[in-house]
Amino acid sequence: MTIRSTRRSLLAAGGTAGVVLGAAACSSSDPFEEDTAQGGEEGTAPSDGGGAVGSSTLVIGSQAYYSNEIIAELFAQVLEAEGFTVERQFQIGQREVYVPELENGSLDVLPEYLGNLLQHYEPDAPSASPEEIHSALGEALPGALRVLDFAEASDQDSYTTTAAFAQEHSLTTIADLAGIPDLRIAANSEFEVRPYGPEGAKSIYGVDVTVVPVEDSGGPLTVQALTDGDVQLADIYTADPAIAANDLVVLEDPESMILPQNVVPLVTEKVDETAAAAIERVIEQLSADDLVAINQRSVEEQANSATIATDWLGEKGLV
Repeated sequence: MTIRSTRRSLLAAGGTAGVVLGAAACSSSDPFEEDTAQGGEEGTAPSDGGGAVGSSTLVIGSQAYYSNEIIAELFAQVLEAEGFTVERQFQIGQREVYVPELENGSLDVLPEYLGNLLQHYEPDAPSASPEEIHSALGEALPGALRVLDFAEASDQDSYTTTAAFAQEHSLTTIADLAGIPDLRIAANSEFEVRPYGPEGAKSIYGVDVTVVPVEDSGGPLTVQALTDGDVQLADIYTADPAIAANDLVVLEDPESMILPQNVVPLVTEKVDETAAAAIERVIEQLSADDLVAINQRSVEEQANSATIATDWLGEKGLV
């Protein structure tokens, strides 16, 4: 059974897991809704015909994940402040969809995450520090792509459970799940083939787990599947304020099955030194606490990505 969200609607397919759907928007730029925050057609910024001298339009994309869209909007606004013309193509989808668009030049900039990006190109990449992963990406990426500096802020995939289930089974780490029967984890369907999915959990920790597809990138439906008891585990990204709000427990990963996932801009050759420097000013300021705070504004205030980005950039003196 799969629960899937799109930009325009929330669709549910019934099945044996019996997950109950609850519509819950994080903001007007939430993965479940159209993004009209930029004032033009969906995902497209209005143009004033400007742009940096000698430059052409930079196309900025985002994953189908509200937090990633906010970061993409931060990049867009600092570039516009530098005089670049920006086109927004937000809520594109997962890595399998947008990476080819970067490789063929349809996109120019997208916020990425270190470990997941490296494992897209090298699935067997070993555990390493953020610095080592960043260096390895320099060799792993195709010639048309490069990564800029990475942020302190990270947004890890996780094996997260409820406080009650953790207490019942004395759970602290992923390894503690070994031997518990019929474990199910709510996650995007891509989790099935990720290095830290069921195969990784089995080979590294001896844990048997089945993926229940919930296609909202760790969002409200994933959280609901966990809190309603339809699954015992969920892949909820660690900068999500829903973890604290619902008293959830992120299980430790002592073997570093999930590589560090610091925010890192993935860019094409079209991004020149001036554009790269503008983006890296955002990266330099984006702390772990900042990422949780901007996510919290989206979830709790239902503020849109443009408003959140404008406010944060102003507070940091970046625009």
